[in-house]
Amino acid sequence: MTAPLGLAALTVLDTAPLQQVDLAEKHGFDTIGIRLLPAAPGTTAYPLHEDDAALDALIRRLDDSPIEVFDLEIVRLRADFDPKSYVPLLEAGARLGAKAVLVGGDDRDRARLTDSYARLAELCARYGIVASLEFMPWTAVPDATTAVEIVSQADGPARSVLIDALHTARSTTTLGDLAAIPREWLHYAQMCDGSVPAPTSDAELVRHAREERLVPGTGGINLTDIWSTLPPDLPVSVELPNEPLRRAIGTDAWLDRLVTQTRRVLDMNRTTSTH
Repeated sequence: MTAPLGLAALTVLDTAPLQQVDLAEKHGFDTIGIRLLPAAPGTTAYPLHEDDAALDALIRRLDDSPIEVFDLEIVRLRADFDPKSYVPLLEAGARLGAKAVLVGGDDRDRARLTDSYARLAELCARYGIVASLEFMPWTAVPDATTAVEIVSQADGPARSVLIDALHTARSTTTLGDLAAIPREWLHYAQMCDGSVPAPTSDAELVRHAREERLVPGTGGINLTDIWSTLPPDLPVSVELPNEPLRRAIGTDAWLDRLVTQTRRVLDMNRTTSTH
């Protein structure tokens, strides 16, 4: 059983969604992820939910393509979270056929953060989209256990935990923690590799996550062990920003390499699991 492969927004963040579809088709991806909202103020995003003409053009392009939109980025749960402000994004996502929205937890008030996630999940469910809460070690959701505790307080079909290989390796998350996540809460996982030892400061953890991820199999993360805890057909999003390496060989060769190495890791895991 082959896991669908996605081209994450962050891997080619300088590429507009229309051209991202072209790249996905050319290099053997099955889906794309689109960053509609910036991860941080002033950073790149493509707010299609505010541009009807651009949204319509992408929908027409997808109608003629085998590529599908899988996930939308990024909803950040802060102290001032208001779910109503995300209705346009989710409406656009529903038109695009998106399956998930990536969620980051930034509110240090755990009770309020948990309530915000539950309200977002309730809203997402109305659009047939899951709210995939991603744990990241520098955020208010630093590990898988915290993500599960928060998601467990929500109701309905939109509950989801997003596993990123880099954040798994650089947090206190264990393989047992991953295996304990209810299978119905897993909708996709993000693959990359990373250097070891890991950075010790939050600033460097963030920089590595946004700029310095490594090709699967070329770093120190035990990707086979991580994926051994996950369903074999779980969709995989290749999130791998590294502009120096990409520029060194060119985008086409870079994306071909990412697909080949990601498939190799997944194939190794499948072979190991059958013995």
